[in-house]
Amino acid sequence: MSTPPTPQPLPGDGHRSAQAWPHPVAPPADTASARVRVICVVYNPGAELRDFATTLAAASTRDVDLVIVDNGEPTDVVREIAALGATVLRHPDGNVGYGRAANLGAAGSTADWLVVANPDVRWEPGSLDVLIDAAQADPTAGSVGPCILNTDGSTYPSARILPSLTVGTGHAVFHAVWPGNPWTRQYKQAEQALATGRPHAAGWLSGACLLVRPAAWAQVGGFDERYFMFFEDVDLGDRLGRAGWRNVYVPTARVTHVQGVSWKSSPAPMIRAHHASAKQYLFDRWGAWWQAPVRLALSLGLALRQRIEIARSDHERR
Repeated sequence: MSTPPTPQPLPGDGHRSAQAWPHPVAPPADTASARVRVICVVYNPGAELRDFATTLAAASTRDVDLVIVDNGEPTDVVREIAALGATVLRHPDGNVGYGRAANLGAAGSTADWLVVANPDVRWEPGSLDVLIDAAQADPTAGSVGPCILNTDGSTYPSARILPSLTVGTGHAVFHAVWPGNPWTRQYKQAEQALATGRPHAAGWLSGACLLVRPAAWAQVGGFDERYFMFFEDVDLGDRLGRAGWRNVYVPTARVTHVQGVSWKSSPAPMIRAHHASAKQYLFDRWGAWWQAPVRLALSLGLALRQRIEIARSDHERR
């Protein structure tokens, strides 16, 4: 097996401000020869990574380069996939989080398209080509996401509106104890409206499987690396929209996501990370001095939700 290449310089750390940019114009890509870099961030993966690579091979007829960014310890399955031609990158600082690792995987790319996807995704045949075709048909699309299925065949709400103060607070506080509350239903209404089978714009798309136009990615600076895990996709969708790009959901492209493979046995740290990122996102949007009471209310609501979810997960594992 060849020696993994030296990691290339990362985009600068810190929050990238969401400002008004001129409306972007994307150059046309050659449909027949479009080259794709697929970035997969892993942390001590198992057989799910093998399934990811196997199904990816049938997801596109284009030239696809798989780049694995390994945040964990070396594993046999990563060595196996590398021996089949994937590039493996490791950051000298070890586990640097999802967003920063994805930025590392994208750095220096000259591909026509970037894809960021979780290792526990299984691609349906031709699904990546469907995403690329949709993006090529819409030069205003900065990111494009597929229909994400759960393992039981149900649809995961992977396209959502951006959380407003009212909707975000109501969803954060009540989702765990009252899943059918009106704020959560409104938060997910973008997904509920996508029954027509046609591409639709959304506020943000799930980072579990996301096609990004390199010009859009470069314009906003990739993922905000302050988000160690979770909410980096919400933040990216927001910043792409503010920069003039559209986030487009394509329901005819389908993948299956086996969620939480790497942390189901010990969910508490991930629950805490999720709520820390939610707090980061909300505080960024309501950070003025006079909004301090709002931030206090958000902190209390998120802390309550975190305690409920950890207690529930502990009970379910007993």
